[in-house]
Formats: sequence, structure tokens, C-alpha cells
Amino acid sequence: MRDLVTEARNPKSSEIDGLSTAEMLRVVNEADREVPAAVERQIPQIARALDRIVERLEAGGRLFYMGAGTSGRLAVLDASECPPTFNTPPEMVVGLIAGGDRALRTSFERAEDDPKQGEQDLRQRNFGPGDALVGIAASGRTPYVLGAIAYAKSIGALTIGLSCTPNSELAQAAEIAITPVPGPEVITGSTRMRAGTATKLVLNMLSTGAMIRLGYVYGNLMVNVQATNEKLTDRARRIIATVADVSYDEASRLLAEAGSVRTAILMSRKKLSRSDAEARLRDAKGRLRTALQV
Repeated sequence: MRDLVTEARNPKSSEIDGLSTAEMLRVVNEADREVPAAVERQIPQIARALDRIVERLEAGGRLFYMGAGTSGRLAVLDASECPPTFNTPPEMVVGLIAGGDRALRTSFERAEDDPKQGEQDLRQRNFGPGDALVGIAASGRTPYVLGAIAYAKSIGALTIGLSCTPNSELAQAAEIAITPVPGPEVITGSTRMRAGTATKLVLNMLSTGAMIRLGYVYGNLMVNVQATNEKLTDRARRIIATVADVSYDEASRLLAEAGSVRTAILMSRKKLSRSDAEARLRDAKGRLRTALQV
């Protein structure tokens, strides 16, 4: 453990407890500024992983995130945001944390030491060869995650290892390694900080990138948003008004008639009935841009 980057002492914060509040916060902020650069260096690997994930999702597979502690909480957070943001089925992106949902609020750190539990958690959810697994561990050595990766590999599933330590066990075990290395934490070993931020940035890229590639986004607008409350209804109407170049009132009418943002836009832009617009979207595999170009 003492040789891990995530366990090293950061010389810039060695006297942080003696600083004024403003100086202390500047040290934290300066350290955080280095995180995006660490992620940027991994873009080729992230892109490779993303393309492979999309292949699985397009073929009906699922994306699983797995981690323990902070990594597990970030896994569950990113997966949980996909349905409300992109209206994905809940089973499409799955986040698992060592110790189960109780570990989201209550520390249950011993759960990460059992590699068999990682495998068992995948088996319980019928994880198969057509699925993709992103194992997350800042240290790259969490047994729970390594056990899951080993099982996923053994059945032919796609395995991606996300860690913040160079040449980690996880990086070596996975088919694709994503390894942003932001360096020693401001508080030694507290990987919820820089490593956690790097992990969150990568997960944002993977999930958002996948949804863009699958056609849930047109331009930078979430055209698969569902009007399930007042805020989302307003957003849906504004998206229709923008893309279809119609008034807000006309967008409201179109949404009511079409039942979805993408169908409403296609109906307006291509002068189609609802049924014809829905058929064209099916032919385009849900991709609005493709449907509009026909």
C-alpha cells in the first residue's frame, strides 16, 4: 500500500493544518486543477472503451459499473442518473457497490475484501457475455472489483478497469485500462478527493458519450427527455421550439400530439403524421439526426 500513488503524501499540503482558511482552500483548489489534465491524457483509452460499450448496448447488452466505498458510490450515482436524464431503461446502466445499497450511506468497508462477492453480485443480475463491466478502484487493487473483472473476463464480457494508480492489478486484469493519475491526495489516502473527481469525470464521459452515440442527444439537447414533471415539460417544449423552429405554444401542441420530443420535432420538420414519424425513428434506430436526413 505504501508504494501506491494514492497513498503518497502531497508535499504541497504537508502543512495544511497550519494555514488560514483561505490559504487551505487555495491548496485544495490548486490540487483539483490538476485532475482534468490527468483525465485528458486518458482520452484515447476512454474513447476506445466508449466505442466498445456502445457496440454492446446497441446489441442489447448492458453497462455495469462496480466499485467499493467512494468508487462504488460514484458508480451507483452515474448509473442512477441515466434514466432521469436520458429516459433509459433502469436495467441498461447498472451501478453496484460492495456491501449493497446500505453501503451508500453507511460505511461497510470490509465488503471490498471479498472477490467472490464481486462475482456473485454479477451472477445475481444475470451478467452475460454481451454485457460490459467497468470495474472502478482508485488503488487498482480492490478484491471485490478484481473478482468481478475475473468473472466477466472468463465468460467473454467486455472488461474495463478504471483506476488512479499506474500499472495497477486492475489495469493489468482488464481488457481496456483507463488510468488517470492525478497524484497524491491533499489529505493522504483520501481518494474521495482527487481520485474521486477523476473517476467522476471519466464516468461522465462514458455514460454521456454512450447516450450521444445511441441517439439520445441531438446537438447538445437531450431529445429523449420525458415530460414527467413541470420542469421537464418546460424543457421538452423549449427543445421542440428550438429544433423545429416553432413558437413555444406550437411546441406545446406538438408535444401533446406526438407524445415525445423526437417524434414532435420530426412531425414538424418533415410534415409527418405521428405514426409515420414514429416509423421513421424506428428505422433510424431512434437517432433524430438520421431520421431528419432521410
